Amino acid sequence: MSGRRQHFLPLLNQVMRVCILIVGIVCVFGSSQLAHATTPPAQNPQNGSIGLEGTKQSPPPTKGATILVPSTGQTFTTTPITVSGTCPTGLLVKIYSNNVFIGATDCVNGTFSLLVDLFQGRNDLVARVFDALDQAGPDSNIVTVNFNDAAFAQFGTRMFLTSEYARRGANPGDLLTWPIILSGGTGPYAISVDWGDNKPEDLISRSDVGTFNITHVYDQAGIYHIVVKGVDKNGESAYLQLVGVANGTIQSNATPTSSTGKTVVHVVWWPVAASVPLILATFWLGQKFELASLRRHLERSSEEAEK
Repeated sequence: MSGRRQHFLPLLNQVMRVCILIVGIVCVFGSSQLAHATTPPAQNPQNGSIGLEGTKQSPPPTKGATILVPSTGQTFTTTPITVSGTCPTGLLVKIYSNNVFIGATDCVNGTFSLLVDLFQGRNDLVARVFDALDQAGPDSNIVTVNFNDAAFAQFGTRMFLTSEYARRGANPGDLLTWPIILSGGTGPYAISVDWGDNKPEDLISRSDVGTFNITHVYDQAGIYHIVVKGVDKNGESAYLQLVGVANGTIQSNATPTSSTGKTVVHVVWWPVAASVPLILATFWLGQKFELASLRRHLERSSEEAEK
C-alpha cells in the first residue's frame, strides 16, 4: 500500500499543477479583458506627437437632383412652401430662387424635402447638390412658381433671410458661429433659431437689416437641421432652413457614460467565477484519494493483525 501511495502521489501532484495552470491562464486572460475594458483610449494629440491632415480628392458629383414638388406654373399666397424631390444619397441639397440661396437639407435615402421662402412675384427654383468637398453637381430642372404676397402691396417691401453658408460645422463643445443676412421688412425684428438638437430656441431682437451672427454649441456629433424664422414689425415673416454639422463619428452604441461624462467601468467577473469550481474540484479529488488510501491501509493493517 505504501508503495502504491508513493507511486500515485507524483501523479496527483501533476494533476494539481495542471489544474493550477488552467486557473492561472483563465485569470490572466480575464485580467487582460478587464484591463482592455477599463483602460481609457489615448487622447490625441499627445505631447511629442505629430498630427497629419489631408483631403482626399475626388471628382464632383455627376448626377444632380430633380425637383418633383412644386410643379411649374403653381401660384402661392403664403410661405414657406415645401420643395421636395430625388437626389444622390449623402449629398447636400441647396435650393436657389432666382439664383439666391433660400435653404438647404441633406439627401437621405435618395430623397430631399424642406420648407423655403419665396420672393414676391416670379421664382425660378433650382436644386444643386454638393459633396463633402463642396463640389457642385449638375443643376436640377428649373421649376417656375409665383408668389402673390397680399402684404407686399400695402408695405412695399418684404422681410427675407439668407446666408452665404448652407452648411457649417464645429467640434462638439465648441462654439459654432453662423452669419445670417436679414433684408427687407420693417424693423424692429424678432428672430428665432431652432438648432435641431432639442435645446430651447434662441430668441434674437434686431432693430435693423444687415448681417448678424447666430451661435450655438452642440454636445454630440451629428447632422442637424437648423430653422431660422423672423417676424418684422408688421407681422411679415421670413424662413430659412440650414444644415449644421457637429464633427466626429456618430455612434449608435457608444460606450455608456455617467452624468459626469466619465467612462463607466464594467468589471469582468467571469474568470474568477470560472476558477472557483476548478479549485474546489482539485481539492475534492485530492481529499477523496487520500481518504481511500487511508481506508485501504487500515483494512490491510487489520488483516495482518488478525493473522
